[in-house]
Amino acid sequence: MGELESIRIFLEVASQRSFSGAARALGLAPAAVTRAVAALETKLGTQLLVRTTRAVSLTAAGALYAARVAPLADGLGAAAEEMRERQGELSGLLRISAPLSLGSLVLPSVLSQFATIHPRTNVLVSLTDRLVDIVSEDLDLAIRISGAPSDKSTIWRKICRVPRLLVASPSYLNRQGTPETPEDLAAHDCLGYASGMAGETWNLSRGDEQRHIRASGRFQANNGELLAQLAANGEGIVMLPHFMLREALGNRSLVPVLPDWHPSELWLTLYYPPYERLPLRVATFSDFFESHVRESWKD
Repeated sequence: MGELESIRIFLEVASQRSFSGAARALGLAPAAVTRAVAALETKLGTQLLVRTTRAVSLTAAGALYAARVAPLADGLGAAAEEMRERQGELSGLLRISAPLSLGSLVLPSVLSQFATIHPRTNVLVSLTDRLVDIVSEDLDLAIRISGAPSDKSTIWRKICRVPRLLVASPSYLNRQGTPETPEDLAAHDCLGYASGMAGETWNLSRGDEQRHIRASGRFQANNGELLAQLAANGEGIVMLPHFMLREALGNRSLVPVLPDWHPSELWLTLYYPPYERLPLRVATFSDFFESHVRESWKD
């Protein structure tokens, strides 16, 4: 094992504060990690790490050495990746954040196909509906369904509109009646997407007319798939993106409500840190994701 590889292993142990944790992160046997650090300490003639039964910590010499070599290791890794990119070879780790429902419904097929074409890439996916800080959370890109972003420090790329519909089950409408105006929703169980007690407001338009309806009812949740299933069970009316409703609309377990009234517009958008130039793996995945979505979301 070369000195650069030993340095990389030492830095991972220092970061993880654990030999076993570093082994898992690097995909190495724990014994190999231990040998690499011991060899580096022998070469330098000093102890870099203090090993205890509970944790691993840096010695004073280890802290100084880590501070000096970490930028060099990062620079060499970036240079190697840049050379691979110049040859058109896609490799490395891609860190993605995506919304929960889109991640579970759309990403599996995207990731499987991408991995087949680019087998030297690794992808780490974090699913959350909260607005992430893409810089501080060390992400390469974030997929979002939202309005236009307000964060001026990020780069963003619109992919396509995300139409939403009001839907309910036929059994619910047969039991409670079909609303004919937005104001009629006040008498219905509305399944709101919400992460707090404030609830969701449905902004509806028909031509120049605008209506703002508070979605109130027995159930609210911060997961669209749960709300869709509750609606299919006859628990109320829900507003969700069309991509989540394709199967239910096809088998008529859910049907449109107030089809002449349109929810406020959302966009499927990719967000990036403030790169000077998108890394090849990020740009390639972005193009691949956009092509997949545009093809699969055709009406």
